[in-house]
Amino acid sequence: MGTIFSRVRLSGRRVAGLLIFMLLSAVAAMLLPTALASMIDVGVTGESRSAIAVIAVIMAALSLLACLFNILATVLSAKISTKFAADLRSEIFARVQSFSAAEMDAFGTASLVTRTTSDVTNIQLFLSLLLRLGVTAPLMAVAGLALSSATGGELSVVLNVAIPVLIIGAGVIVIFVSRYSVALRRKIDRLNRVFLETLEGVRVIRAFNREEREAERFNEANTELADMTVRSGRVSALLVPVIQVVFGVTTAAVMGLGAHYVSAGEMEVGALVANSQYISMILAAIMMLALVIMLFPMSYACAKRIAEVLNTEPSVKDGTHSASERTERASVRFDHVSFAYSGADEPVLRDISFETRAGEVTAIIGRTGCGKSSVLKLIPRLYDATVGHVYVDGMDVRKYSLSELRGLIGYIPQKNLLFSGDVATNLSFGGAESGEEEWRAAAHIACADEFIERRPGGYHAEIAQGGTNLSGGQRQRMAIARAVVKRPEIYLFDDSFSALDMKTDRTLRERLRENMGDSTMIIVAQRVGSIIDADRILVMDDGAIVGCGRHRELLKSCPLYREIAELQLGEEEVQNELKGL
Repeated sequence: MGTIFSRVRLSGRRVAGLLIFMLLSAVAAMLLPTALASMIDVGVTGESRSAIAVIAVIMAALSLLACLFNILATVLSAKISTKFAADLRSEIFARVQSFSAAEMDAFGTASLVTRTTSDVTNIQLFLSLLLRLGVTAPLMAVAGLALSSATGGELSVVLNVAIPVLIIGAGVIVIFVSRYSVALRRKIDRLNRVFLETLEGVRVIRAFNREEREAERFNEANTELADMTVRSGRVSALLVPVIQVVFGVTTAAVMGLGAHYVSAGEMEVGALVANSQYISMILAAIMMLALVIMLFPMSYACAKRIAEVLNTEPSVKDGTHSASERTERASVRFDHVSFAYSGADEPVLRDISFETRAGEVTAIIGRTGCGKSSVLKLIPRLYDATVGHVYVDGMDVRKYSLSELRGLIGYIPQKNLLFSGDVATNLSFGGAESGEEEWRAAAHIACADEFIERRPGGYHAEIAQGGTNLSGGQRQRMAIARAVVKRPEIYLFDDSFSALDMKTDRTLRERLRENMGDSTMIIVAQRVGSIIDADRILVMDDGAIVGCGRHRELLKSCPLYREIAELQLGEEEVQNELKGL
């Protein structure tokens, strides 16, 4: 809880106002039994109708004031807790935005969604009740105990037994409930993860007829969550019966002893009625406080999970140097770079060294899983190299501020994610100040204009979340156009031509060449045809570079590249090229 309240502050003025309203409401409520006792002793016993009328008016006024103050306190507590929850969600979002891919992998998408929504909502509910009842309930209990002792004499002895019994019973229940709180949140995380995977992979699931298996996985996670919730609910459900039993026994004891004292002439009837009211208030206050305490274990577990996010420092941190200090333009250099993902037994990249300069196209090819995409992720610092250095424009990428470094780069990842909105909104991700002229130019270079301009609305046609109303090739071209709008110094294409037909692939690469100017391009590809005219081709195998050169040079010098070329272009074509060397 300390971490959360150190990041998000409550409004002191609103909290002070809330405390004043709750105090006034409690005072008005506490005066009612005293007024009732006066009505009985003075008005009823003394047979004074005027006294009864006056006291009745006073009691009505006190009730209205207590109700009014309580309403104001409720509204104010709702505003405080809602504002707190909104600020806390903003803090979590800002922290998650600063995470590198390593931290995102560690937490997982489903868990971060749960922490930002459900966990924050639980804390908001607890805070709202705490502000309304956490202060008022102890105050009413103490005041009621003092007034009961003053008016009830020996009757207050009953409370000396009832209150410890109630506190012990509630405490034991809370301890048992707290054991389920953390486990319950983990079960919710798992359910969300399974559900999210099912939603994202619904097409694959249907294509392989795995609906029943996925339904079993979801039902398994759902059943585990339900069982854990039931076990927690069974324990927490004991709280109300325990309070009711203590409440009933205490009331019976007070009324029994009070009747004895009244008949013996040791107590007035009004004092007995007032005392019974005070005891009811005391027990009600304890019951309200127990409700707040019951929510504490769950809220504490949620707060710990949120604190884990807020206390996690990004492994990729901003540098202190400005991009204006760089000595080159549009260049990338890897200097003996090795890299391993967190928790991996083996590095995915081993001693990678290469350099590409302004106006050059560098391609990377190799077997699946050899580390090609990992090379690109180190350039915009989605991850940091484990060993060695990556240089952009002659300066180590760790020295750049992240915003300036990424401002130099146009990155097209393997998964071409589009955002809900329209075509223009997605293209504007590449340049916030861009207009329709820039969109059209970028779309033409990416060969995307041919389908954009056919859609109703053109550049203002609707794009569904994730781009699900576009084909795979259309999404790739949209992602490329988004990067082109940015006009970066360095283009990073991570297998970005895989869904394109050969003609579109060729046309797109020609247009990129014509329009890239002094920019440099690094292309990860699976098809030899997509990189055949590159200035430099890096051949990777098992995380290491095993060949470097142009297409024809590699056919002669690199067996792995020749094998890939023969599989894709045909042995006869490769042999003819070798004969022409």
